Amino acid sequence: MSSPAAARLDLDGNPVAPLTICMIGAGGFIGSHLCEKLMAETAHVVLAVDVYCDKIRHLVDPAPPHLAGRISFHRLNIKNDSRLEGLIKMADLTINLAAICTPADYNTRPLDTIYSNFIDALPVVKYCSENNKRLIHFSTCEVYGKTIGSFLPKDHPLRKEPEFYVLKEDESPCIFGPIMKQRWSYACAKQLIERLVFAEGAENGLEFTIVRPFNWIGPRMDFIPGVDGPSEGVPRVLACFSNNLLRREPLKLVDGGQSQRTFVYIKDAIEAVVLMIENPARANGHIFNVGNPNNEVTVRELAQLMTEVYANVSGEAPLDEPMIDMSSSQFYGEGYDDSDKRIPDMTIINKQLGWNPKTPLKDLLETTLTYQHKTYKEAVKRQMSQASASS
Repeated sequence: MSSPAAARLDLDGNPVAPLTICMIGAGGFIGSHLCEKLMAETAHVVLAVDVYCDKIRHLVDPAPPHLAGRISFHRLNIKNDSRLEGLIKMADLTINLAAICTPADYNTRPLDTIYSNFIDALPVVKYCSENNKRLIHFSTCEVYGKTIGSFLPKDHPLRKEPEFYVLKEDESPCIFGPIMKQRWSYACAKQLIERLVFAEGAENGLEFTIVRPFNWIGPRMDFIPGVDGPSEGVPRVLACFSNNLLRREPLKLVDGGQSQRTFVYIKDAIEAVVLMIENPARANGHIFNVGNPNNEVTVRELAQLMTEVYANVSGEAPLDEPMIDMSSSQFYGEGYDDSDKRIPDMTIINKQLGWNPKTPLKDLLETTLTYQHKTYKEAVKRQMSQASASS
């Protein structure tokens, strides 16, 4: 039987040599799907670095016989572990996925957010640069901040013109709110580490690619409070709505749910990352938006669609009042702010890597909510009954 990489070619028809990849944050949502893809379809070796391995336990604890020597788990915190540089030196490529990336934390834990996304990432960039190792750094679409159009009057016709809201990697400015709006702590930290990576490339020859994800969605994303995350935790919007649906609670719409977002299926997005890994000549020095502009909805429309899809998945009728409105200060606390639209321009990634997303929003919601229902419904019931019994 031939190895998974035997027939792998890059986009220019050249054979793809097996790589050793140091993947920091491998135990998270994106990392777990990327590890699965690399193990299933390539001969690359993964040094999986994280503090937890729950989402990749099936790959590493222990590694199945057919993956022997292909993937190893290294439990370490990149803040203060001297083993990090050694792992980066052993690898051909480092992928840094580590981050605090839940909006509720930006407002309530701004220091942790800044340290996690900037200070803790500094050694990774430094070690890659000093040891001439390629780096794929995961940033965020939040670095764009607010659109130019958001500063125009609400009824201004230019608000509907793409150049005032479509976000381009090489042209769009990064516009944040005032300093007292701590929600921007995450975006500012992520932008500054991007600038550092770019500067290392310009001054010291670091080979890098920067990824700006636009709401990657699928099984294993985030957590369900009280089940596999803290009871008081507030995950991102889709997991928040999933939690409400599992508990048969109204979905909470912040500030009317008028913000517009796009959502892309995790398996589509991982295809883009593999193209970056295996096509360095096309990916090095570039920043890539990775999203699906065809899956654009307001948060209110997302809530409505999720309510309909979950009713089909679960067989449970929706609540009579499936949604409630609340202010951002009620939900996140004082100091919260938001961007109006996040619509990615896909020109660069399409030109360089030939990548386009495939999965429509309703299909990715059906897949994700089916997983959430099967994985969490009984656990949520138990947790709710225990809470009720102790009250």
